[in-house]
Amino acid sequence: MHPHPCPSVPLARCYASRYGVPVIRAVDPRIFRLTYFTHCLACTFCHDQCCEHGVDVDFAHFDAIMVHADALERHTGISRERWFVKTREADEELPGGGSVRTRVRGGRCVFHTKNGRGCRIHAYCLANGIDYHDLKSIVDCLFPITFSEGILCPADEVLDGTLICAETGPTLYRGLRDELEYYFGRAFVAELDALEATVAAA
Repeated sequence: MHPHPCPSVPLARCYASRYGVPVIRAVDPRIFRLTYFTHCLACTFCHDQCCEHGVDVDFAHFDAIMVHADALERHTGISRERWFVKTREADEELPGGGSVRTRVRGGRCVFHTKNGRGCRIHAYCLANGIDYHDLKSIVDCLFPITFSEGILCPADEVLDGTLICAETGPTLYRGLRDELEYYFGRAFVAELDALEATVAAA
């Protein structure tokens, strides 16, 4: 259950992600109003604060990461045994049926670039010609938008004011429109575009 109530607008139909789940049936209109910096690595003030708690990696992407484990160990200098916590959480909305969280090391996600910026999994993908969507979880790529019980909505960090880069750029939707199209398709963002126009006119 999402700790912040999600006021939602039903969509014309349900939209399943390219993995089959999640399935989005409604949208919290606050994604069209709330804003964030968006261009993460151009930010000069957050110091990657959003990486301080680690990230939930759905089982589908966990398996994909482990396929690259040998190369990722060489790239990160960190053994695979130190990447994830031991507890696994079931969640039918996530690809593979659940998730495991990355460990935190030195106040940041274990995959955060030491003495630098950004994600080492993302950097590994770029260095090896791999689409980062193949290894980075849907929750990670959509942040600070998330989903709960079929509703697309702002992440808790936006709603509780702890996202340091909130209120500094485009709307959540505009910042993540391309990612949403990647996961849910062109028809999905076409309907959201129309809904965005309605919200803006209200």
